[in-house]
Amino acid sequence: MKELMTGNEAIARGAYENGVTVGVGYPGTPSTEILENFSRYPGIKAQWAPNEKVALEVGLGASLAGARVLVTMKHVGVNVAADPLMTAAYTGVNGGLVLVSADDPGMHSSQNEQDNRFYARFARIPMFEPSDSQEALDMVGLALQVSEDFDLPVMLRTTTRVAHSQSLVEVKERKEIPLKPYRKDAPKWLMVPAYGRLRRQSLEERLQRLKAYTETTPVNFITWGDRRVGVITSGVSYQYVREAMPGVSILKLGMTHPLPEGLIRQFAAGVEKLVVVEELDPYLEDFVRGLGLEVTGKKIFPAWNEFTPGLIRSRAVAAGLPVPAPDKEEGAASPPRELPPVPGRPPVLCPGCPHRGVFYVLHKLKLLVTGDIGCYTLGGLPPLEGMDTCVCMGASIGMAHGCELADSTLSRRTVAVIGDSTFFHSGITGLLNMVYNGGQGTVIILDNRTTAMTGHQEHPGTGKTLMGEPAPAVDLEALVRALGVSRVRVVDPLKVAELTQAIQEEVACGAPSVIIARRPCALLHREKRPPVMVDREACTGCRSCLKLGCPAISVQDKKAAVEAITCNGCGLCVQVCRFGALKEGGENND
Repeated sequence: MKELMTGNEAIARGAYENGVTVGVGYPGTPSTEILENFSRYPGIKAQWAPNEKVALEVGLGASLAGARVLVTMKHVGVNVAADPLMTAAYTGVNGGLVLVSADDPGMHSSQNEQDNRFYARFARIPMFEPSDSQEALDMVGLALQVSEDFDLPVMLRTTTRVAHSQSLVEVKERKEIPLKPYRKDAPKWLMVPAYGRLRRQSLEERLQRLKAYTETTPVNFITWGDRRVGVITSGVSYQYVREAMPGVSILKLGMTHPLPEGLIRQFAAGVEKLVVVEELDPYLEDFVRGLGLEVTGKKIFPAWNEFTPGLIRSRAVAAGLPVPAPDKEEGAASPPRELPPVPGRPPVLCPGCPHRGVFYVLHKLKLLVTGDIGCYTLGGLPPLEGMDTCVCMGASIGMAHGCELADSTLSRRTVAVIGDSTFFHSGITGLLNMVYNGGQGTVIILDNRTTAMTGHQEHPGTGKTLMGEPAPAVDLEALVRALGVSRVRVVDPLKVAELTQAIQEEVACGAPSVIIARRPCALLHREKRPPVMVDREACTGCRSCLKLGCPAISVQDKKAAVEAITCNGCGLCVQVCRFGALKEGGENND
């Protein structure tokens, strides 16, 4: 039976069909839907971990106990998980373990577009790259088998386009794989230096066997065509090449670490000109050039952003590659005329978002705001402009403390802002460091009771697990106090006067302090409040309400206007209007 699936759905299905019983990860686009789909299958255990490091460590424990395991995260999450990953290559596995790294060329929802293929080479582990949903499903099974056969964790590297695009897959029944028995073996699992040296040697032996395997694996194959040009490619770029450069010879690499030296040499010998088409860094190109082969790649195709078939074709034609022209049938319709570009539509916080009031106040107070990763990062964009920095998960608190270390006067002008899920992920240690080292900074935890940016996943503070089971909800106030913070207060971020007073007092107090701005995400808890009304006679057209960046508010005929369908009646604009022209509930006065 065939079904239409995204790459993420197919990975989840592949894990289920191939006997995976444990799935663990941290939500992050474009990987989130893998575990969400996997959790719906019977007889498995799936969970969100507080961060990616913990997720991989849980996965390693499950593998140690003999289960087949799937660990999922986005590309920057592998940075967090790198510590256990590097040593996991030494210890190896018991039950097969597949680590999904979902990369994001073009930074659709990420702060960078790092190329995680280098992590496989760095960690010395096998890596597979699917180019569509069927391959995504199949490669999970292949990766699990390779993991067990070669005693190594395996990386399955996808990209946004593969993760979210749909294609047909063949669905099969689940294979029930029994737990592998655990046998005590300190030289394999206990990585003290004496044993680690032995496992380092073992790792090289396993890699040598893998190099022989990669020459014959069916996911690396040649399609001969026009031999004037041969293209080496992998992942979704393979699909683009087939569309943009029809008829060329292609070496399609589905296993991209280790790379098949012999197969590459064979392919190179069969074509006149060798080209590599790959998104982001010249990972394949550098390897091919290192073999002493003449090859071109990044001189033609850019080392940044996401590719498209149109980009590949235009760059190939401009470089003079022998690319066949599109078929022109007699009587065929003329190509469509070019349409004007679509106007940009910058992302904004949702109507009624509890974060909006925080960033409005922070901007008004002219504070230095070190920010973090979450939907609240939008508070740094116009017109709110209430955030100065965004680097990585948990960086806000450490950076605020660093500002204070460099310039003591900044301690009473700097605020760190971090979401509740992000605080559990990697903010706790930053706050602990600030308190331990005598910092006087103020931290605002934006507690909207969910992991909102990636689609409202549960976390340790929500009281539920990924499987929907009840769980203890962390008491944020108690946790913060346990870290040594004595000044802790909870405020409603939609009450502007109360919030302003709290921030002013805590920034000036000369001691470490935490403000918990608590209100549930507006998309999860829709309160039945009438939309805000506009008294057009009272409205002066000052446009102060537009500084909130609320998509429900606009200006019509030089007066404020509120779109009733969009407005959720949060009342923030009512508090901002100095002339009383915006009023809670009722009909607009036209």
